[in-house]
Amino acid sequence: MNSDWQLGRRAWLARNRMALISGAAIAAYAVFVEWVWGWSVLLQQWANIGFSSVLAALGLLIATYFVRCYRIYDYFPEQTAGKFLALFRVTQVHNLLNIMLPFRAGETSFPLLMRAEFGVPLLRGTSALLVMRLLDLHALLTVAAIGLVIGRSNQMVAWLLWTTAFFSPLAFFLLKARILRLVRRVAPAPLVPHVDEIEAGLPEHVPAFLRASAMTMLNWGVKVAVLAWVLAIMGVAPLAAAFGGALGGELSSVLPVHAPAGVGTYAAAIVAGAVAFGASGGKAALEILGRASVNAHLIIIASAVAGTLLSLVLRPKA
Repeated sequence: MNSDWQLGRRAWLARNRMALISGAAIAAYAVFVEWVWGWSVLLQQWANIGFSSVLAALGLLIATYFVRCYRIYDYFPEQTAGKFLALFRVTQVHNLLNIMLPFRAGETSFPLLMRAEFGVPLLRGTSALLVMRLLDLHALLTVAAIGLVIGRSNQMVAWLLWTTAFFSPLAFFLLKARILRLVRRVAPAPLVPHVDEIEAGLPEHVPAFLRASAMTMLNWGVKVAVLAWVLAIMGVAPLAAAFGGALGGELSSVLPVHAPAGVGTYAAAIVAGAVAFGASGGKAALEILGRASVNAHLIIIASAVAGTLLSLVLRPKA
């Protein structure tokens, strides 16, 4: 009887493991926000901004999570077919853990969760994650470079360099077969199967790569635009500075090093980006920018928690 009960409990835990992980991550985040800032302070700051604007920003940011999920859904069509909501939950847990843990430690959750939920081998999931993170970084850097290009005197040369950088990932992808052949030639025989798994984590063909790239551009384009709008509402000026602040914050979120939950690093990156794109360095302007950067960071955190809660509400029936 006890054995049947234990088997039943294990089966229940197996069916509900993602919901349990999600709930634990949300609870930890709620405690973390209360400890660092305090929910009463957060809500008061949002009241000053205007709850309608905050809710609109949260809605748009959550929409980017669906775009990000679709990118992975399209990336692993065989494993995730008909399981979009389950994948959405996986991507939200990964996002929450990645924000919360320092030094990108949360990234390790993606290949582990993909293996547990969809049977994707670890090397394949890790390879896919690396490709997606490189596309993320490329998208943000090319968008940020637009501001540098506009400020150049020699526009033709600057735009030519920007165009070359924009299409560089496609050029590297077209060399994929040659690079993999070379790796297989020099790799010891026992490692060749691992190379095959790494290749399986790369986009299969050019259309698949272009779709992944397009989803990446759409995701970050919307996210940066929303953050720039939020910063502008909170008094960051000129608009180029709000745009630069949004880019700075998001660049810090995809780089290898950040503090737990981005505390300090995210807001500092917003300030640095805004100043680089024309924000005033005066004391009053920097005070406004400092408050705005913290508020924007809190909205990002709230959107991650809200997205994970939504993934629980939309949980597919067992």
